[in-house]
Amino acid sequence: MFEFVHQEIAEKKLRVRKLLQELELNAVYLKKSSNFSWITGGGYNIVGIATEMGVAGALITADREFIICNNIEAPRMEKEERLTEQGYTIVSFPWYEDQETSIVKSLSGGKFGADHAFPGSIDISSHINPLRYSLTQWEIERYRKQALDTARIAEETALSIKPGDEERAVIGRLSEKLWSQGMDFIVAFCAADERISLFRHPIATDKKIEKRAMISVNSRRRGLIVSITRFIQFGKVPVDLRKRYEDNVYVDTAMMTATIPGRPASEVFEAALRAYAEKGYPEEYRLHHQGGAIGYMGRDYKVTAQTREIIRENQAFTWNPSITGAKSEDTMLATKNGPIVLSEPSIFPVLTIERNGYVFKRPDILEL
Repeated sequence: MFEFVHQEIAEKKLRVRKLLQELELNAVYLKKSSNFSWITGGGYNIVGIATEMGVAGALITADREFIICNNIEAPRMEKEERLTEQGYTIVSFPWYEDQETSIVKSLSGGKFGADHAFPGSIDISSHINPLRYSLTQWEIERYRKQALDTARIAEETALSIKPGDEERAVIGRLSEKLWSQGMDFIVAFCAADERISLFRHPIATDKKIEKRAMISVNSRRRGLIVSITRFIQFGKVPVDLRKRYEDNVYVDTAMMTATIPGRPASEVFEAALRAYAEKGYPEEYRLHHQGGAIGYMGRDYKVTAQTREIIRENQAFTWNPSITGAKSEDTMLATKNGPIVLSEPSIFPVLTIERNGYVFKRPDILEL
């Protein structure tokens, strides 16, 4: 059964209503799955797990809250998502009649915004997204557990790999383990041998694993997303791969160290460029994005030199620098006391790195 915390829901509604006042709106309509999960403390309005837009929307006015959906979805919104217990009135319509627009307009009572292109609304998605960035204490608690669960499951899956396994079979085992713990994934990669170097986004194929493998996953549980990557090697890690991997971890920890609340996110990108150059790979950043803010989206934004976002306190990030054949990726939190890695390795060997007074436990390549 889906559980929620009333204090968390109240805090988020307060953030939305403050935005209504700032933008002089009567109401806001949230239907993207990321925003719906956020405002409801983990509710699901999706049916297809790969879709961005949900099948129910949350309409919030200055003094009331509604869930707008058709009669197919209404029972689940009440019984399983328990949204009436959060103060929402569920307004449903027959699935075969197009009444959503007229209902939203009528209940809004005037000018309203939406997180997507909705008839008669003002698109305020750029204002909504930042409301999610600073995680509440209750979200952080859930996120910590999810991150540790994801790391354990990915590492258990990696330990199960045998020479001759197909990449897609590995993803199948990973998926089964995630689902057993209430998670699905929005992205999952498994790459064998030369495919790790050839492709930055190696969708799993029927290729059989011979010497080494990489697993990457973006797990999702009740809306929150955790990103991690792990590597295994059958036998001794080659010297050249060892150097590239450890150099890449150097870049990774440079980025984490630079993730300071109140500072421009672009400074993290600049720290990455300096670290790449220090290790002799000044052009590698051009081959793949370096990561960015995470939470209820795979990346709320990817950081570049042009990024104008300011890092928020208790905002989550996943940096994923890569040097051909190597990648480092875990989910962290930017706090007033420094960066905290949420998805630290639980089974894998650890590389302990100290930078600027912070100690990082980064996953090493697991030799099997």
